Amino acid sequence: MLTKRIIPCLDIKDGRTVKGVSFVQIRDAGDPVELAQRYVNEGADELVFLDITATNEGRKTFAALVLDIARHINIPFTVGGGISSIDDARVLLEAGADKVSINSSAVRRPQLIDELATEFGSQFVVVAIDTKEIANSSGVINDTVVTHGGTKPTDKITVPWAKEAYSRGAGEILLTSMNTDGAKTGFAVRIIKAVVDGVGIPVIASGGAGAMQHFADVFTQTGCDAGLAASIFHFGEIPIPKLKQYLHEQQIPVRL
Repeated sequence: MLTKRIIPCLDIKDGRTVKGVSFVQIRDAGDPVELAQRYVNEGADELVFLDITATNEGRKTFAALVLDIARHINIPFTVGGGISSIDDARVLLEAGADKVSINSSAVRRPQLIDELATEFGSQFVVVAIDTKEIANSSGVINDTVVTHGGTKPTDKITVPWAKEAYSRGAGEILLTSMNTDGAKTGFAVRIIKAVVDGVGIPVIASGGAGAMQHFADVFTQTGCDAGLAASIFHFGEIPIPKLKQYLHEQQIPVRL
């Protein structure tokens, strides 16, 4: 049985790791290189590095910082933020990223998924999907894909969009619930399970982790492949070794 992965996420703004609630109320969480090294030592399975303002501010992910982080770690490393072309992705992969994550650019131009998968291989392409429960004009609540840090609703519905990303060549889905992000009330199990059931690739669950039980719940109730969190790791609320030991005791397969 494949082990479940524990993935700290480093949200980067102006070269610093930050964390907020639903991408707002931002506070500083430390130096990204120091945090990356710490997570390697603690036994994190992978890291995700997201420049959270790259799309909003129309600039590219800071490749020099990616290079610096990559030099200091020896675990897989995904980078996202402002990637809209093969050339953007190539710069980051050459800087040391193992995978690239695309979000708003894929919604805007879905063919980008095909292009990246063809150029680099599906295993290098992560499609990040931010999802939010939003009522339509008839009052019906849909799982709506949102972009730009959750501030812009799109016309896409989450599960069909995940299926399209899979069919176009995505190698992994990073699914963040904007309803639970930063709230520490638990992962959005319902929509995570719906996406897991709808695609044939690994799904990383993101948004809402606040207790070790939340990781156990999302793994056992959805079949997702990985659990991602930020502030609970950055601020030492849940040490990764302690979390992994807990999951092991719950008979959830993890790399100890």
